[in-house]
Amino acid sequence: MPASEYGTDSPNVDRTHKTFVDYIERTRAYYLARGYGNPYAYAYYRRHVPFTPLRKPLAESRVGIVTTAAPYQPDKGDQGPQAPYRMDVKFREAYAAPLEPAPDLRISHLAYDRKHTVPADLNAYFPLAQARQAVQEGRIGSLSPRFYGVPTTYSQRATISRDAPFILNECRRDGVEIAVLPAV
Repeated sequence: MPASEYGTDSPNVDRTHKTFVDYIERTRAYYLARGYGNPYAYAYYRRHVPFTPLRKPLAESRVGIVTTAAPYQPDKGDQGPQAPYRMDVKFREAYAAPLEPAPDLRISHLAYDRKHTVPADLNAYFPLAQARQAVQEGRIGSLSPRFYGVPTTYSQRATISRDAPFILNECRRDGVEIAVLPAV
């Protein structure tokens, strides 16, 4: 796909000074360095973005949090903020779990940018405290009683055919009108 398809040929993009983490290029290089013949091809929606505008004000809407963070597994050893990448604590099925008691989620199963991410701060990748405060302040109508986890399988087919329909069904079951997917 040409650069214009990604919007990188915009006159507003200063290609001499990056002010962002180029996750896509970093991930492509990672897979190529490990002998995969083709770099990972990210899903890209140029003409049709699966997005629905709000039907009512945010202050009257129910919000659900979708995460790629994994529930802590005490039998699997270190999964703390400084833990190395842990493939064995990765989860492979989408899930829904209660927000009470507050979940113990970790990101040691992700190959995230460890230089620019703050894994010790759960609120950096699972903003439950901020969402609760927004409800208290009347900026959000309510939170779903559950949150939703989606695995990082790097399979567009699995995400589109299995995980997304599961998450959508669970969100609908809980009356979620807005899903927030915080980035790691």
